Amino acid sequence: MDNTAGTNGNQVISSIIENVGKVIVGKDKQIELLMVALLTSGHVLLEDVPGTGKTKTARALAQSLSLDFKRVQFTIDLLPSDLTGIHYFDRKADQFVFRKGPIFTNILLADEINRATARTQSALLECMEEKQVTVDGQTSKLPPPFLVIATQNPIESQGTFPLPEAQLDRFLMMLSMDYPSHEESIAILKRYDTEDPLTDLASVADASSLLAMQKEARKIFVSDLLFDYATSIVDATRHTSEIRVGASPRALLAFVAAAKALAYLRGRDHCVPEDFKELAVPVLSHRLSMQSSGVSSRNADGTFMSQHDYAASVLNNILDSVPCPTEDFDS
Repeated sequence: MDNTAGTNGNQVISSIIENVGKVIVGKDKQIELLMVALLTSGHVLLEDVPGTGKTKTARALAQSLSLDFKRVQFTIDLLPSDLTGIHYFDRKADQFVFRKGPIFTNILLADEINRATARTQSALLECMEEKQVTVDGQTSKLPPPFLVIATQNPIESQGTFPLPEAQLDRFLMMLSMDYPSHEESIAILKRYDTEDPLTDLASVADASSLLAMQKEARKIFVSDLLFDYATSIVDATRHTSEIRVGASPRALLAFVAAAKALAYLRGRDHCVPEDFKELAVPVLSHRLSMQSSGVSSRNADGTFMSQHDYAASVLNNILDSVPCPTEDFDS
């Protein structure tokens, strides 16, 4: 089996990751997973405390691909029409005209998404799943590519509204930016000492090249053994005592699509078991409804687990228990 796939596309992806890395220090893994999301037309939930680079990462990604970018600060008084747009009466034209909202973009940063009411959050459901908006019975397609990057603070709960399971299931993956190391913090200080590198960040690709790479990524080969492996992992989430509601069929489709994108990103024309192992937690953990809250579970050192960490721990146990194919997939 050929061990290379979309060489030009792989070079473009490498240049995008390198370009974003000029702005964001020490987050190559997160940037790589964001590229997986872009290749699958998936959406990403970034959960972390303020100031860890979530907004800058989204902006740098958009600039690197010369994509239209809009940021919306989600608040309790944000209305669905503030996102989707409204019909207004144009006196000159003597007719109602549709004014597009910020949802009509390539990359939408939904900042602090859990501060908006369920009604406003639900306005994103159709956009994220079907890449379209329906207002007053009129449906409009969103411009491809379309990606929602939503952020939320896992610590602060006052004045927030937890995302419903239907909303969470529409995010391809959930990521954490994490604090930088001591050395990375020094590198950040030096990089931002005199100017913001985002100001002069040039694009290294465009929308058409991304759409072409998305088509190539969908053609990545997945063997029947790996279809069975992915399905067995998802099935296990539905038959584990610690999980109240397991991963959905949508989650399984997303799991396989993400594995294809990761294989393409790594320059392969086929998936291997490691692709699924690497993606299981970011793609599946936020979709699981656990039997107990994370605070009732503890780490080995006695500290309390967050809900996400609890789900990730259970998923890692599942990965250890599900038999992994041992064939040589690279031969």
